[in-house]
Amino acid sequence: QVQLVESGGGLVQAGGSLRLSCAASGRTFSVYRMGWFRQAPGKEREFVAGINWSGGAATYADSVKGRFTISRDNVKNTVYLQMNSLKFEDTAVYICAARRHSAPYDYWGQGTQVTVDS
Repeated sequence: QVQLVESGGGLVQAGGSLRLSCAASGRTFSVYRMGWFRQAPGKEREFVAGINWSGGAATYADSVKGRFTISRDNVKNTVYLQMNSLKFEDTAVYICAARRHSAPYDYWGQGTQVTVDS
């Protein structure tokens, strides 16, 4: 099992920045890729960004390209999501996820709330 704990959410003004963290523990040697997802009230969960556990191959949803940056620190077993130029529509619960090679995302954190005040 892999345990994921997010932190760093909060309330921010539109145009502001936040950095989310996701600390992984447990069988992290089995992790191939990490991702951030988000879910706004009344909406489906959507992919935000992903990165290989070893680094590289970062991908982003079109809605956040150029504003969000995903990175990882393997010494700390932590993945980050730097969010800049935040918009009201970025308001959501942000959820960290992990998956093994050739498998769907099957490890999920509890999520952290991000609220952007317009």
